[in-house]
Formats: sequence, structure tokens, C-alpha cells
Amino acid sequence: MNPAVYCLFETDIGCCAVLWHDNENASLPPAIVAFQLPEATPEMTEYRVTRWPGATHAPNPPATITTLIKRVRRHLIGDLQDFRDVELDLESSGPFAQQVYEAARAIAPGETRSYGALAASINHPGAARAVGQALGRNPIGLIIPCHRVLAAGRKIGGFSAH
Repeated sequence: MNPAVYCLFETDIGCCAVLWHDNENASLPPAIVAFQLPEATPEMTEYRVTRWPGATHAPNPPATITTLIKRVRRHLIGDLQDFRDVELDLESSGPFAQQVYEAARAIAPGETRSYGALAASINHPGAARAVGQALGRNPIGLIIPCHRVLAAGRKIGGFSAH
């Protein structure tokens, strides 16, 4: 597997970052391994992404990443985007977390689910807390929409962003 590559980009809410692996098959798009929402400063955002093993900065991201950045910027100004088509690399997550992330990705923009409903949808009824813990470790926030998963009674529960 190629090491992760990242770029920082400005949005209306601050400096974000995206990390990806180039696919070994050049005909496939890069696979996103992490997404970082803004920290207090761009330097802090970059610090968080450089903790990813072997992460290197890419001053000129590939076209697929540039397109994703444009979509993220639109999303963050209220033009809801559907990121279910974005190629992800979840290899560093365990099997249960991968199931949770795929189920969360199936939630359409503008919709929500409860932790319990998400647990039931992956055939783990009663595992609402475990679902919440997996979403709390979500490495690809926004693209994996953990913000669409709510506690019982539609209350905000855990969320992976700081």
C-alpha cells in the first residue's frame, strides 16, 4: 500500500485536510483514508493529519481529489452533497467499524438515523453504544456522515469532530 498523501484546503468554516492513498491500479481513483475538519488554526489542522503514518504533503492533488474538495466546499456552505460515490480505504478500521461506516454512508443527505437503528441495520441489535464508539473514531468525518446519526429521541449523541 502506498503511503498516505494529504492536502490542506480552505473552506468557509476554516482549513480542512484530506488524506488519500493512490490506488496501485492507476485506472482507479485515489482512496480517501482520512478527512480533517478545521482546527483552531491551519497549523493545528496540518499537525493532526501529519500524525497519520508516513503522511506527505501533496501541493498538487489529483483531479479526483480536487473535485472532492470543490464538493466539500459546496457542502459546507449549505449545498448538500452526497459523498457515497467517494472511494474510501477503511483498511485501518476493524470489521465492525467498517460495517458501521458503510451503514452510515447509506444515510442520504438530509436524513438521520439513531444509533440503535444503525445497529439493527447491520444485524447487531442492542449494539447502539458500540456503533457510537465506532462513529466516535470515524477517520473520514463528513464523507462518512456520522453527523447524521443521533441518540434516541433525535438528540445529539457522540460526534467524531472535536
